[in-house]
Amino acid sequence: MDNGTKPLIHLENVKKVFYTDEVETHALSNVHLDIMAGEYLAIAGPSGGGKTTLLSILGLLDTPSDGIYLLDGKPVSGLTASQRAHVRNRQIGFIFQAFNLIGDLTVFENVELPLTYRDMPSAATASVPRSSVSAWRTAPTTIPRSFPAASSSASRSRVRLPAIL
Repeated sequence: MDNGTKPLIHLENVKKVFYTDEVETHALSNVHLDIMAGEYLAIAGPSGGGKTTLLSILGLLDTPSDGIYLLDGKPVSGLTASQRAHVRNRQIGFIFQAFNLIGDLTVFENVELPLTYRDMPSAATASVPRSSVSAWRTAPTTIPRSFPAASSSASRSRVRLPAIL
């Protein structure tokens, strides 16, 4: 922040506490973080250290118990669920560990679906070369049992992973 530019993401004194009947779990405590546009960041730490909780807050999937979160200089605390979804669609990208693909859709359709939420015309999505995706549709691949998406429904799915996996 020395050059006068504002951070894209700014967290100040962010806390997250989970409550149950018996216990109060402090997942995050006094987190201060600035991420500038174009900056790459890795979040590392021990199991149970709050990495997933922090990412859920950054991605607007969860809210902090206390503190300030500014995204592009604007507070996110007052956003409705619909506004949060809009921000996730326009400004935040997620690559989930467990794929989160829709099993009845092809790979192309899974990639295309979020773009339809942006009201992109079909012509815009049509510019994606389908030839590279069609190889994914037909390539016979097995999903290893260790993958979270491997289930009895995975064998019936039209989604096929590239053979290089």
